[in-house]
Amino acid sequence: MRHAEKKAGTLIEALPYIQEFYGKTIVIKYGGNAMINDDLKNKVMEDVSLMKYIGMRPVIVHGGGPDITQFLKKVGKQSDFISGLRVTDEETVEIAEMVLDGKVNSDIVNLLNHRGVRAVGLSGKDAGLIRASKKLATVYDGDGHKESVDIGYVGQVDSIDAKILVDLIANDYIPVIAPIGVGEDGESYNINADYVAAEIAGALKAEKLLLLTDTEGVYKDFEDKDTFISSLTADEAREYIKNGVISGGMIPKIEACLKSLESGTNKIHIIDGRQPHSIILELLTSEGIGTQVIK
Repeated sequence: MRHAEKKAGTLIEALPYIQEFYGKTIVIKYGGNAMINDDLKNKVMEDVSLMKYIGMRPVIVHGGGPDITQFLKKVGKQSDFISGLRVTDEETVEIAEMVLDGKVNSDIVNLLNHRGVRAVGLSGKDAGLIRASKKLATVYDGDGHKESVDIGYVGQVDSIDAKILVDLIANDYIPVIAPIGVGEDGESYNINADYVAAEIAGALKAEKLLLLTDTEGVYKDFEDKDTFISSLTADEAREYIKNGVISGGMIPKIEACLKSLESGTNKIHIIDGRQPHSIILELLTSEGIGTQVIK
């Protein structure tokens, strides 16, 4: 009986959050270990399905870096990164598009459909969803001076035509978006999924943007767990990037957060996708998890 009461208490605790987010659009950037660990993958799909069934409007933007790296190894290509972004030649962007759109996106859609929710897979090239151009990587030297580096067919989002997403959401579908954009001449650009998620969240005026990653959140010193930052302002984030406190793969995530805030997203959270049911823990419990990025 006590076990049943505890279960009931958990459900009641979630009630105000269900009410708060009912009918709200929540964008999820799905990536990291939660994509390659089958148990975590299934738990993410359960979380997203539950969100849909209790009245939220989830939108998924996914990465696929490990799958791309694995396929590149098979064809004898090495993966190099600058400021957390993959150096991408013409062959690499073709492989990235094939893996992201043809394999990863299809798998996610299938897993969601299997759980009874209706999901539709999209590339950023579909219906002109993501217009893109070349993105230069930004590198800081030891004195904090920055330099721009050409890393190939890596894109930045120029514009989002969200009409197809609005239509899908209105018709009770979950959009699942691969981060490939199209340039002026029809060329494909591989875009960091964090940036795409930020732009999508801004275009949809999402209530929340959740970035799933392979860390608990942001630290001033990653080696010292006592330096965990539960809340980070935009000005603090910019300063930490400039001073090297935030580096590597965390840079695109923080830059994405800043862009999304500027575009109109209400709240942003970087959460640990390695923790089972991290999405539901963030949305439907009083404690919450991860690092919140605020204006």
